[in-house]
Amino acid sequence: MSDIIQLLPDSVANQIAAGEVVQRPASAVKELIENAIDAGADKIKLIVKDAGKSLIQVIDNGCGMSITDARLCFERHATSKIRQAEDLFAIRTMGFRGEALASIAAIAQVELKSRRVEDELGTIIQIEGSKVVSQQPEALPAGTSICVKNLFYNIPARRNFLKSNSVEMRHIIDEFQRVALAHPRIFFSLHSEGNELFHLPSETLKQRIVHLFGNNYNQRLVPVEEDTTIITVSGFIGKPEFAKKTRGEQFFFVNKRFVKDPYLHHAVMNAYEDILPTDTYPLYVLFIEIDPSKIDINVHPTKTEIKYEDDKAMYAILRSTVKRSLGRYNITPTLDFNQETSFTNFITNKPLEEIQAPTISFNPNFNPFEDAKSSSASSRASSYAAGLEKKTGIPQNWDSLYQITQEGTPEQLSLHEEEKAFSSVSAREHTSSSTISQDPVKQFFQLHNRFIVSQIHSGFMLIDQQAAHERILYEHYMEQLEHNQGSSQQSLFPQTVELSPADCVLMEDILPEIQTLGFQVRPFGKTTFIVDGIPADLGQGIHETKILEQLLEDFKNNKDELQLNKRENLARSLAKNAAIKPGTALDNQEMAELIDKLFATQSPSISIHGKPIVVTITLQELMERFNRN
Repeated sequence: MSDIIQLLPDSVANQIAAGEVVQRPASAVKELIENAIDAGADKIKLIVKDAGKSLIQVIDNGCGMSITDARLCFERHATSKIRQAEDLFAIRTMGFRGEALASIAAIAQVELKSRRVEDELGTIIQIEGSKVVSQQPEALPAGTSICVKNLFYNIPARRNFLKSNSVEMRHIIDEFQRVALAHPRIFFSLHSEGNELFHLPSETLKQRIVHLFGNNYNQRLVPVEEDTTIITVSGFIGKPEFAKKTRGEQFFFVNKRFVKDPYLHHAVMNAYEDILPTDTYPLYVLFIEIDPSKIDINVHPTKTEIKYEDDKAMYAILRSTVKRSLGRYNITPTLDFNQETSFTNFITNKPLEEIQAPTISFNPNFNPFEDAKSSSASSRASSYAAGLEKKTGIPQNWDSLYQITQEGTPEQLSLHEEEKAFSSVSAREHTSSSTISQDPVKQFFQLHNRFIVSQIHSGFMLIDQQAAHERILYEHYMEQLEHNQGSSQQSLFPQTVELSPADCVLMEDILPEIQTLGFQVRPFGKTTFIVDGIPADLGQGIHETKILEQLLEDFKNNKDELQLNKRENLARSLAKNAAIKPGTALDNQEMAELIDKLFATQSPSISIHGKPIVVTITLQELMERFNRN
């Protein structure tokens, strides 16, 4: 039998390795920008077309490369960052493996232009599928410009797995934001399809956060600062009232390298304990400086995972630092023992002759336990009626009019007496009770303004009113999206909503479907949209901009976790925000309409989250609870 093991060609090996390093256009953007930072650039320009599928270009004013280095940088494991294995534990640069450019060149058409400051001429290299097509000298500005065209052109299967342009553009913006946050002193700009999405001058970290996420973030930030012998923590955290239901604004940087660490994230969330709304995530941009010898960053090809020598100490320091910052800036309730408080501050000193003794008048014959039918009570009632007649003109024999209404059945009389006894209930409940007493309509009951109780022949049903309403609205919105029949209610005054650039890309992608649902939204500038109307069935008291922001947040959350298509995602998100919330009181008619509409849906027993809406309890189960046979 002949030998069957053989070495793979370099081009095939590079394509296999590229699957780990370059998973999508955003991966190539990350690697190219990090190389520009390592080159010492203070101005970096990113240009993309077709969400990076057709073109990714990074232009910097860094140190540039010589002719030899420009050719050698595309070889596998060729790097200027390390020389020996010990250097892995003293890394301060972004890249160090020497795999990025070789991987990109294996799956794209690459053109590199570079010149050092001390050289008169630069060099241009063109590579396709790891093969050098041409290399020649040319007069170029100092720095490097690398152009990646037709990503995955020689691997059609990988290209077919890419998502839509809006999704890929969101990933590119995410990577761009992470690098821009880590280096606020570097000028960054991002251009897409000829439009400049970001223009970030050299600035402070707080200014960089505001420029990336919007001007409204200026009042949401709480500074964090702590210096210990183990680590140094700095950055900003968000106030808990501005926490969102979706992740995406949580950033950890270890030695200016973005990392994903659930353990440290838990430390921050633990610091927000008891002050954060449920199922929400606060903003934080935290920088951790640590001795490189205490960490290992050579764990994952994307270099977003790090192992620490003493992770428990880091957890404790981070948690206490965030908690102290929240307390220092009065985000959490604290006791300030240094504050001088004296009750004399609330006492006004007056001269003795101006002080007067308080005068109190009382009725010594008043008895709160006196019988309501006593003669004194009757006399008081008569005097009150006389006074009422003088003031309002109401005759004293007004009670004879009331007696006319008492001509009826004993059931009606008893019901009236019951209503009279419970005179402290709301006017709304009086109206519904009188309606029910006249018409033989089936009655429903509410438990804690969350569940509806309905009697059936075999027992009774418990219905979750919020889940039921969500199911009704979800199928209603799905029908609108399928038939383009959404109705809109014009707002009296148009409202403006400012979004982050990433949310703007998402809004432009789903704008036709949002308009089909009844939203009247139009772009107004780079990151601003104007809301002229909302769906007519949302009812009164709905804040236009708030419902739109919540819709986007839920849409992103569903997209990341459930992988829904666009229409299902929008219908689910809007139904969740438009449905009645726990604690909403419903009268009998509203409960009856809700139940009728629920059982007219296609899936009345299952909520849009896959949980039960209706729970049936039989009489047999009740008997067993009371130990009856």
